[in-house]
Amino acid sequence: MTRATRCAWGAMALAILTPLSLGAAEPAPFEMPGPALDILVMRGDQSLPIAQVPSLSEGDRLSVEADLPTDQGARFILVSAFLRGATNPPPKDWVQFAETWKKKDKDKALVLTVPKGARQMVLFLVPDTGGAESVLSDAVRGKPGEFVRATQDLNQASLDRSRLDAFMLAIKAQENSHPEYLRSVAPTLARSLSIKLNEDCLSKVVEMQASCLLDNRESLVLADVHSSSLAETLTGAPTDLAMQLASTREAGYGFYSPYIGVVRDIAKIFGAFSSPQFDYLPTLSVRKPEGISLLLNAAPSFQKPKSVMVVAMPAIEADSPPRLRRAGDAPVCAARAGTVLPVEGAPLIFSTAYARDVKLALKAPSGETADLSLDARADRGGYVLTGAGLPPAFKGSVEGHVYGRWGFDRFEGPDFMLQMPDEGGWQVDGDDAALVVGRDNGLVLKGGAPACVESVMLRQGDGAPRPMDWKVQGRDRLALTVPLTDRKPGALSIEVKYQGVAQPAALSLRSYAQASRLDGLLFHAGDKAALLSGQRLDQVESVEAGGLLLRPDGLTRDGAVDRLRLVAQGDKGAGEAGSEMAARIRLRDGRTVTLAVTMAAARPQVGLLSKDISLGAPPVNGKALALNGDNLLPDNGQLVFSVRAGEGTKLSASDVIEVARMDEDAAPIRLTAANGLRLEGPKVMVARLDPKAMAPALFGPLHFRLLHGNEASDWQPLVTLARLPQIDAVACEGDAQACTIRGRDLFLIDAVGATSSLDQASQVAQGYTGSALKAPAPLDGKLYLRLRDAPDSVVTLPAA
Repeated sequence: MTRATRCAWGAMALAILTPLSLGAAEPAPFEMPGPALDILVMRGDQSLPIAQVPSLSEGDRLSVEADLPTDQGARFILVSAFLRGATNPPPKDWVQFAETWKKKDKDKALVLTVPKGARQMVLFLVPDTGGAESVLSDAVRGKPGEFVRATQDLNQASLDRSRLDAFMLAIKAQENSHPEYLRSVAPTLARSLSIKLNEDCLSKVVEMQASCLLDNRESLVLADVHSSSLAETLTGAPTDLAMQLASTREAGYGFYSPYIGVVRDIAKIFGAFSSPQFDYLPTLSVRKPEGISLLLNAAPSFQKPKSVMVVAMPAIEADSPPRLRRAGDAPVCAARAGTVLPVEGAPLIFSTAYARDVKLALKAPSGETADLSLDARADRGGYVLTGAGLPPAFKGSVEGHVYGRWGFDRFEGPDFMLQMPDEGGWQVDGDDAALVVGRDNGLVLKGGAPACVESVMLRQGDGAPRPMDWKVQGRDRLALTVPLTDRKPGALSIEVKYQGVAQPAALSLRSYAQASRLDGLLFHAGDKAALLSGQRLDQVESVEAGGLLLRPDGLTRDGAVDRLRLVAQGDKGAGEAGSEMAARIRLRDGRTVTLAVTMAAARPQVGLLSKDISLGAPPVNGKALALNGDNLLPDNGQLVFSVRAGEGTKLSASDVIEVARMDEDAAPIRLTAANGLRLEGPKVMVARLDPKAMAPALFGPLHFRLLHGNEASDWQPLVTLARLPQIDAVACEGDAQACTIRGRDLFLIDAVGATSSLDQASQVAQGYTGSALKAPAPLDGKLYLRLRDAPDSVVTLPAA
C-alpha cells in the first residue's frame, strides 16, 4: 500500500460515517480504496504471494496479515473462515481470529493450513466489538451457502476488474506517449483482454479517442469463460446468472459481467444477516506484488451497525491452466527483435500475475534446443520475445513450444512454427513453371522461411521492378500472382527479399505467348446461355451465333482447360436443335475467329406444379411453434410436391430430382423412384421430401432441378427448410419486464421479440450453447421468433 493510500484509508477509518444499507439504493462502483492484506501461500517447499496463486489446495499454508497504517485509529479483527459447500456448515475451528493491533506478529497475523474438505475461503475485517467473534462465526456456520455464493461472485468480479484496469492503464499510457497510435493499438488491447471496443471512438480526433474509449467503463468487460471457471466450485454453477445474461441484448448483448452486478446480488445475499450490530460490505481484490489491496463501493461505518468488510479468496480446487491457443496457423517470423507470438483465449495472462516464468522452448531440425523468455503484452496481442530474436544457429523453420508456471504448477501453452531467413534460396514448386503473357499466372515457390518474406518483385529486362501479390502457403511455400497481362514474352526474374537481409534472392524464369484455343461451343436449343471451352478464353470479348450476341459471364478453369459462360443479350433464345451455324468469336485484341457449331437438343424443362407441407407431431412435453406461410418446412415435417414437364420434355421412371441449398455448392440429395419419386404420367411427377432422411448440411432455402438422361434443367426455388429449437417452457412472472425461454438447440433462434415485426427484438448470439434465453414480455400472450434458417419468416411461440 502506498503512503498516500494509507493516509486516505486512515482518515476515512477515523471518521464517524452514517451507516449505509446496501439494498437501499442503486450501488456505487468499486472506486474507494480500502486497506491492504499481505498474504503468502506456501505449498510444499514453494511460497508465492497471493497475487500469483489462482487457486488454493488442501494442505496449503497461509500467512495473512492486515497492512494498516501506523496511525490506524480503529481496531480491526482479522477473521478467516473455510467453507465446504453450500449445504455443509464448517466446524467451529475452521473460523480463526487475529487482533491486528497487537504488537507481536503471531498475535496480529493468521497462520493457517487449508483443511481437508474445504472448498472456499473468505476473509473478514471486523471492527473490534464485544461478541463480534461469536456473531460472525454463527453467521458463517448458520448460512454457509450465502458466503459460498458471495466468495464466488466477488472472486469473479475481481478477475474481471483486473482486465478492465489493464485496459484502462494501457489506453492512458498510450494517450500519454503516442496517442496517434491508439487507432491501431486499441483493437488489439480489446481482443487480448476481452474488452468491448467502441470503434466509433477511433474515428474521432486524436485528443478525444482515449476518453471516448474509457467511457461507460462498467459496460466494457466481456464475459471470459476462463475467469468464470476459476470462480466455479463443487457446489454447482455460481456464475449461471452472468452466463445467461451474457447472451441477451437486455444485458448488453454479451457485455454483462459480475463486475457490474455483483454489488446488487451481494446486497440481497447479505440482507439476511442485517442486524443492529453489523452490516456486510463486499470488496474487490486488486492483486499487488506483495498481496492484495481492497476496493470498496461504500465507506465503512464504525457506528452501529458497523461494517464488516468481506474479502473473497481464490477457490480451493485443482488449478485450471489458461486455455491459451495460438491466433492463426501461419508461421511466425523471428528475424527481428520483439517477435510477437499471437495468442488468444486467456485474457488473465495479461491482467494478472498467475502466469509467470513463461518461456519458448525451441527445437531445431538438427536437434539443438534453446529456451527464450517471453513477456505477455496485451497491446501486441500475445507473448513477445524479450531478447534479440532466435540464436544464430536456428535457421529456416524451427518448432517452438510455450510453457510456464500457472501458480505453483507448470502449464503447457500452444506450439508455434518460427522461421528465420536462410541461404537456401527459392525454387518453383512442381514441374510446370510455364508463364503465359496476356494474363495473370499463379505460381508457387518453395523456400526456407516464407513468413519472413518482406517483398516480392517482378523484373523484366531493363524495366523497373513491379511488386507482386503473394501469401504464405503452409510452412515452406509462397503462392504468387505473376501479373503478365501487359507484358511481352521473354526472360524475367522474380526477386524475393527477406526481412533484415539487404539483397533479395533472384529466380530466373521465362514467359511465353499462347494464342487462344477454341475447342467448342455448347449451345442448347431455346437457351439464352452457352458454354465455350478452350484456352486463354479471358481474351474473348463477344460471340455472335444464330443471330444472337453473347457476352462473357464468368470464366472457370479446370486444369489446363478454360470454360467461359456466355449470356445472350435480349430476350431471344437459341434456334432449333440440329441446326448448324458458324459462331463468330471476337477477341480483345481485335482478331476474329470462326467456329462451327451444331445446336444441341433442348435441355429438359420442368416447373413446380403444387406442394403440400405436413407438420410434425407437437412435442409431448414442451411448446409447439406456429409456422406462418406455405413456404416453411419444419425439420420434423414432410413436403409433398409435384412438377410438370415443359414442352418437348417427356418424363420417365428413370428421371431424378435433385434438391440442394441455394446459397452454396453443397452436395444435393437425389430423389428417385426408389426413395420418394412417383411418376403420374409423362408430364407430371410427384415427390416426397422427408427432412429426417436428408443430409444434415441441407437447411435454409432449397431449390430443385430435374435430371433427364444426360441433361439437367435449370434450378428452381422449392421451399425453406427450418430446423426448429425444442422449447420446453416459457416463464413470465407477474408484471415482469422479461420472460425466460428454456429448451434445447436455442442457437437456431436468431432473434425473439414481443411483436410480429420484431421491433426491438433481442438478438441471440451465434453459437449460443445455453439452455435459457431472456425474452421481452409478450404484448398479446405470444412471442415471435426469427429462425436462422428462415430469416424472412416469423414463427409464433405461445407464452402462456
